[in-house]
Amino acid sequence: MRRSSTRKTGPPNSAASVNSSAVDLFRSASSKAVIKELERIDQLFNSYANRSSGVIDPEGIEALCSDVEVEHTDVRILMLAWKMKAEKQGYFTLDEWRRGLKALRADTINKVKKALPELEKEVRRPSNFLDFYSYAFRYCLTEEKQKTIDIESICLLLDLLLGSQFCTQVDFLIQFLKTQNDYKVVNMDQWMGFLRFCNEISFPDLNNYDPELAWPLILDNFVEWMREKQC
Repeated sequence: MRRSSTRKTGPPNSAASVNSSAVDLFRSASSKAVIKELERIDQLFNSYANRSSGVIDPEGIEALCSDVEVEHTDVRILMLAWKMKAEKQGYFTLDEWRRGLKALRADTINKVKKALPELEKEVRRPSNFLDFYSYAFRYCLTEEKQKTIDIESICLLLDLLLGSQFCTQVDFLIQFLKTQNDYKVVNMDQWMGFLRFCNEISFPDLNNYDPELAWPLILDNFVEWMREKQC
């Protein structure tokens, strides 16, 4: 008599069933936590947003600065805009706000305040600073099709972004920009050249500056001006 090849079906694997239930519970709890966090981020946005426009405008940013105890001219507010990838100077949309605060893991104003020192450290890393530096220029292009920034604004921006790290270079560069008459505005290529100059050129002796290395002409002029002052 042949033996049946049909295998008996045993009871369901109870351990697997328990594990599956635990995973489902975890996912459910995580999903609820994410939703709650997003709700708090949205509530915080609404506390600063202009009701008619639906965005945080300059007045709302002033209130935000007051609550996190920094001046609106503080570089960390620009860093916050960079984290949000804000497109329009002085305005934060809901999507930008969500993007930035989720990245900072901040859903209350106290958490935003506590996140600013870490955000500054993040931006100051060389791998991030180049992107932040170029973003700062684009953020200041307030008009459609605008590609340059006036000298006065550039001087303020240089001091804000590079003044603490390259104090001497920035002081002389600002002095030069304010006294020269050849340039009324600065473009992105020139702006990026300022950072490269501060990072690469020995100062104030300028011994390794080579005008043949395709520096922007404005920096050739600056170096010539510096050497005349040193004579």
